[in-house]
Amino acid sequence: MPERNPGSAPDPSARPTKVWETGETVDESRVPGTRRLWLAGALLVAVLASTVTAVVVLDDGRDTSAKEKTDNTTSSADDPLIPSPPPATAPSGKSGLAAPDSSKAGADGSASPETQQQGGTKPDSTARPSKSASAKPPASKPTSSKKSVQAVNYPDRYWRVAHDSVQLDRVGSRDSSRRGNDSSRSREEATFKLVPGIADSSCVSFSLGNNRYLRHYQFRLRADRHDGSEYFKQDATFCPRPSSYSGAVMLESYNNRGRFLRHRNFQIQLDWREDNDLYRADSAFRLVKGLG
Repeated sequence: MPERNPGSAPDPSARPTKVWETGETVDESRVPGTRRLWLAGALLVAVLASTVTAVVVLDDGRDTSAKEKTDNTTSSADDPLIPSPPPATAPSGKSGLAAPDSSKAGADGSASPETQQQGGTKPDSTARPSKSASAKPPASKPTSSKKSVQAVNYPDRYWRVAHDSVQLDRVGSRDSSRRGNDSSRSREEATFKLVPGIADSSCVSFSLGNNRYLRHYQFRLRADRHDGSEYFKQDATFCPRPSSYSGAVMLESYNNRGRFLRHRNFQIQLDWREDNDLYRADSAFRLVKGLG
């Protein structure tokens, strides 16, 4: 076999040397950059996990806020927008419109004519009818009584009809009326029949008989014949309101709310309510027993 020249090209037919032939071991050291790949993968996994958690939290918060908004909308819609007004209180004292005294009731349990009040008292809604009561209660007629209207700050003066207008006049005593027809007539002109309001039975009207009533006309109180119109009914109806004076009431116009009857220059007229002592005194009246 001829010798191989050291400077000649390698023999292509020569095979590579095997490990077991040389006795050397394979280099098992880690390939450069492997640790960085692992760190990058771990960071990617952490970022993905954080993203998923954030999406879940945002979805839960959105659902919760939507539910709270719905609940709040429902509760506010159920609340009333306007509170109910407080119940009206009746004037205290002996104003002529107080509840009848039970001690003066008649033998049959009904109030005597002197103590019967206009329109009656309101029935107790909590009371239960007795078993012996009939299905249809008997109709009761509205009560009425004769009254005179006395000024609080001029206790010697009363409402009196003179030429169909109402003014605040001095009225002679009962003894003087027996001696003269003029005094007797003035006492009759200062006496009215207090009846349930012809426009609203919870208020009052002043009847003079013969289908004549006191009504306001151009904001002045006068006596007129009932023409059957709704306008007249409202003009002739007045609603008692509490007064700051004991035993007195203020009379508010039924169809001109906020205007009350008062005397000015001894004439009875309707005026807007004012917050001063003079108005409160001029608009306070006591309904006393009829002079006539």
